[in-house]
Amino acid sequence: MPTVNEQLADAAIGHAVDLSRYSNGAVRRIIALLNRTDADLFGQLGAALSQMTPEAFTVEWLEQVLSGVRRLNLSAYQQIERELTTELQALAAYEAQYQYQLFRTTLPPQVVNLIGVATVSAETAYAAAMARPFQGVLLREWAQRAGEARMIRIRDALRMGFVEGQTVDQMVRRLRGTRAAGFADGLIEIDRRNAAAVVRTAVQHTAATVRDRFHEENGDIIKAIEWVSTLDSRTTPECMLRDGKQYTRDHKPIGHKLPWGAGPGRFHWQCRSTSVAITKSWRELGLDMDEMDPGTRASMDGQVPAQTTYADWIKKQSAARQDEILGPARGKLLREGGLTLDRFADDRGKWISLDQLRERDAAAFRRAGV
Repeated sequence: MPTVNEQLADAAIGHAVDLSRYSNGAVRRIIALLNRTDADLFGQLGAALSQMTPEAFTVEWLEQVLSGVRRLNLSAYQQIERELTTELQALAAYEAQYQYQLFRTTLPPQVVNLIGVATVSAETAYAAAMARPFQGVLLREWAQRAGEARMIRIRDALRMGFVEGQTVDQMVRRLRGTRAAGFADGLIEIDRRNAAAVVRTAVQHTAATVRDRFHEENGDIIKAIEWVSTLDSRTTPECMLRDGKQYTRDHKPIGHKLPWGAGPGRFHWQCRSTSVAITKSWRELGLDMDEMDPGTRASMDGQVPAQTTYADWIKKQSAARQDEILGPARGKLLREGGLTLDRFADDRGKWISLDQLRERDAAAFRRAGV
């Protein structure tokens, strides 16, 4: 039977996967909100610009035209901030309950009854996350700055468009992009990418803050924290170096000199690393041997589990869990086609299509019957 620390390490990787998928959903919801605003914004902008000739163009006139667009843009980013705030409040509440239930169900009942598991206030954890800048920026500051930067991009592009004699359609298309490309080829695509990065970073930041608070509250059970990184071609060198490294509960290095910094999930933009608690042994907990049955003593040995990569972890999961994460086709290719996880991505860590995979290795598809 796996020890408590082995079970916690396994759960940490699985939860990190789920958290990443959750953040992808949050990104889609926020980007959809931004896209809906874009339709109104560029409709209003196009109508105003169509009344102006290049010969009569002045900076003052452009600023007047942009006043209505600026209000619409400000309203959009205020709504994004409200939506994301609601999302993160719900996430903080979920994470607090998840960590509590994980320890309650993983620790032996005798340990839970004798030592207890402390809970974390979701409201307090959320407030701590919002009070602490992620990558140097508070959430409310990002929303304001992002809206202002977007308007500067729009204004400067229109000025250049008039100077170059572009038509209204050309200027709007340059800013917004083309429908054929899903509007991903316009200048303001950078705002969608920035919003996506902020959402993913905010999700990880919030979850990490709740996790840290939980570890602090349960210091009588936890003796160390281990850094766990997702190891693939997108992993930063800083997170690669810290993978598997241990820290004290107050984040001092154990047996190495690599600083904790902002911590896993907050170390850099869109950080995917996480942390796992290492519990004390039953002896370190000060429990009497006579109070522990052999199974409990074995499960609470305090030993650090062997390092497990994401690729190792997913191979041990059930077929249903593999299909849930990878999709049914890739799940079968992993189980029956002989493909390893790294084969599903290109050299840049980007997920490739099934058609591209088939071109790479048609034999794997035949073996898997896909």
